[in-house]
Order: sequence, then structure tokens, then C-alpha cells
Amino acid sequence: MITLLDYGAGNVRSVVNAIERLGETVRTVRGGDDILAADKLVFPGVGAFGSMMEILTQKGFVDPLRRYLLEDRPFLGICLGLHALLDGSEEAPGRPGLGLIPGMVKRFTTDLAVPHIGWNGIDIRKPSPIFNGLRGDEKFYFVHSFHAAPADDETALTVTDYGYPFVSAIQKGNVIATQFHPEKSGPAGLAVLKNFLSGAAAVQPARSAGPTRLAKRIIACLDVRANDRGDLVVTKGDQYDVRESGEVRNLGKPVDLARRYYEEGADEITFLNITGFRDFPLEDMPMIEVLKRTSENVFVPLTIGGGIRDFTDKDGRRYSALEVAAEYFRSGADKVSIGSDAVAIVEDYLKTGRATGRSAIEEIARVYGNQAVVISVDPRRIYVDSPGATDHPVIETAIPGPNGERYCWYQCTVRGGREGRDLDAATLARVCEKLGAGEILLNCIDRDGTNSGFDIELINAVKGAVTIPVIASSGAGTPAHFREVFTQTRAESALAAGIFHRREIPIGAVKAHLKEKVEIRP
Repeated sequence: MITLLDYGAGNVRSVVNAIERLGETVRTVRGGDDILAADKLVFPGVGAFGSMMEILTQKGFVDPLRRYLLEDRPFLGICLGLHALLDGSEEAPGRPGLGLIPGMVKRFTTDLAVPHIGWNGIDIRKPSPIFNGLRGDEKFYFVHSFHAAPADDETALTVTDYGYPFVSAIQKGNVIATQFHPEKSGPAGLAVLKNFLSGAAAVQPARSAGPTRLAKRIIACLDVRANDRGDLVVTKGDQYDVRESGEVRNLGKPVDLARRYYEEGADEITFLNITGFRDFPLEDMPMIEVLKRTSENVFVPLTIGGGIRDFTDKDGRRYSALEVAAEYFRSGADKVSIGSDAVAIVEDYLKTGRATGRSAIEEIARVYGNQAVVISVDPRRIYVDSPGATDHPVIETAIPGPNGERYCWYQCTVRGGREGRDLDAATLARVCEKLGAGEILLNCIDRDGTNSGFDIELINAVKGAVTIPVIASSGAGTPAHFREVFTQTRAESALAAGIFHRREIPIGAVKAHLKEKVEIRP
């Protein structure tokens, strides 16, 4: 029996699923006595340090948890479960941590994108049972803006490089904690969990050679909607038109395809819910079940987009965007993607010049952390004769317009690309970052479904406007297009849909093409 300390934030379903996949049963902490009675305690933390410590205090968990740790009993902390062990965090000045490990949690100070999101390596500094059987060159999934800085180097179990070396796992006796997410790190992560659960004795592990490197991510995207018979299907559009001969294109069942992509080596999977489902009670929304079933067998990050907004169901029950996001997180999502509503949020911000603190972006980021909020942008090119022809920032393009125009700007759209707004993509991305977003999913209506390659000019324009990671999307048609986007832009990841669904290009073929040219997760 494994005891799980679930304080109510983030995606713990994947941790439970991973533990159960390895043959163990899970008991969730209900009170302090459950902590003290645990044989092995797992503490997965996702979100914000201050919110976490406040909830632990309110629930009366702090004293029994500190006692459990001081007794040197088997403990595995994950992400914030690591941060909690230190004295405090720059994320929440004045809010004390558990104080088991002297030191502070610090925000990254690097020119690289923050949050640090993706698959990176670990340099193993001392033997530990959790690394038994690993080669030492595996990559694990990270998603964080802050990292532990212990005062005593003796507690450092692993180090990872991101602009500079940082402690990515600690061990003090039987207390182990990782910055990376083993439950989201595929087979290597499951091996780490299995080693902790089995309580095996430590052996000398293999060590990684030299500095670790962040891999570029290959993301499989599944556009999910109901067809005319009400069945959920994965579809794909051309310039966002998903119908063919009057019928919604049906490229497979979402849960089955997600599992296939996981087995083929996808680094992340994104579900974009392109059907409103606005009349359903939240607990009955179809994507909830899709996430629950997917997370049982898919141990890489899952993002869900569509419907992350305030809404009222057919029974008159009102739900806030935060409540909707919370239900998706509890069902297996690691990140939520906000699309058209982000345009409205930014338009309101630009009118007043100030944040309200009440937008979906701000509220979700405050509770679950910046890394949990992705902004999905749907821009299209607007050509102009000269920079002075518009108030929007323009680029000089190598792809002239229909009348030979040499300049363009990127107009944001809503309603599935059907409606353009007086807002450019770079401004949208910059304001969303200011409001708390942690990642940009950058689509391109002009390239969608064309298989002609990513819009490199668009990606560079938006990447130059923000310091958070950018996901390149729309237009991939060959493995060479992925190499092009990773070598000609600073995008951290690239997403594709149709070419994967139709098996035109397997994910393995993309990675084989990138091998030794671009850092990837094999």
C-alpha cells in the first residue's frame, strides 16, 4: 500500500495511474494520522509554492509531514514535493517550507525560455536505489520556473543543466525528491517509480557524460469533436475546415490514437476540443472521460484545449474557468490551452492598461502555476504595401502577397479562424506572458493542412516578443520541416496532426531524421 499526499492541486491522477500500473494500490491522505501511518509516502506537488504551503497548513498536514520526514521514513517528493523540503521559496517570500533541507528555492536566471519545459537529462552524483537499471543517459520530463538550491551539496542526488547546473533531485537518507516528473517521463520514469516502490538496495548507477541538454519536443495534436451522430472523433481540417463531402473527417478514436502516439515516441500529446459542449454539466463533458482513460496508459504530458472559460450549463449551474481547468487537471491533464478567450482577455487589458487579476489566465496560473497555462494563437497574414500602412508591427517578408506586397502583420482570429480581430499575434503573446501564461502554441491559418512547412517568419516574430517557450504548429509535411523549424527558429517544440493521423510520416521517422542534427528524446 502506497500513501499519496494529495493536497488538491495539479494532476495527481497520472501519479496514481503510474503507481497502479506498477502493481501497487494507493491510499490518499485524509488527515495527519494517515501520513504517520504510511509505509511509503509519495508527495506530488504541482502549482505554486505559497498556495501549496497554505493548503498543507490549513489541512493540518505540516507537523505530521515534518515528523515523518525527520524519522527518515521512505518518501518520494515530485516537483513542488521537492521544493517543500527546503526553508522557503522566492516564489512566496515569507512563507516557510518544511525546513528539512537547508536552502532556498530560486527562480531561473537565464537567457533561455522560462519555464524550463521539456525532456532533459540528469547527471547522477551518487548511488541511489531509484536509478537501478538505468543507463544514465535517459531524459526525464521537467516543467518548472523555480529550482531547489540546497545549502549542502551532500544532499544533491542529480544535477541538470539549463543555462547553468541546478539540483534536479535530492536524497537525505530515505527521503528522495525529484524536480522532474517520473510519472510523465515514459518508461524511464516508470522505472524510477518502480525502484522507489520496491525498496531495492542501491547500486552504483551509470553516470551521464558531460552537461545535459534539453531535447526539442515532438508533439502529436488531436483535434477532437463530435460528428453528426454525436460520436467523439479525431478530425483534421484544411484552413480549419474539418468537413469532407459533407461529413466530419473521422481519423480515429482519441483514446486509441493517443496511446498509439505514446508508444511511437511522442514527447507530448495535445487534445484540442473543437466542439463547444456548452450545455453539459461539467462532470459529464465528454473530454473528461477521454482524459481519464488516456492517462491510464499514456505517461507523457497531456494538454487539453477548448472550453476553458466561464460557462453556464443547461441546468443553470455556473462554472468558472478555474473550475473547468481544475476538473481537467483532476482528470489527467497537465496543462490547459486557452484560445479565443485569450484574445478577449488581451483586448480588455489593452483598453485599460492593467490586469484585473480575475481573467482565466491569471486565476489558473495563480493556483496551478504559469507552466499549466498554454495560449493557443490562430493568426493569419495580412499583407500591406509599407510599414506605415498599419499600426501593427510588421515584418518584411520573403513571401510576397498576392499583389507583390513585401510586408505583412499577423492578425489574431477567433471562432476557429472565421473572425479576424484588430490584434496582432506578437502583442497577444507578450500580454499573455505578462498575465501569467507559461507557453505559446502558435498555429498558422495560412499553413494549416498545406504540408508546405512551418511559417518560420511568424515563429521568429512571436519568439522574439516573449521569453516563454513557443510550440510551432501548422504546415508540417516532411521530416525536413521539423529540422527546418528547429534550426531556423528558437522554438522549443513542434506540433503536427494530420501527417501523424494518416500515417504519412510516423513520429519515429521524424526523430530518426532529427537524430544527430537536433537534440531529441530517442
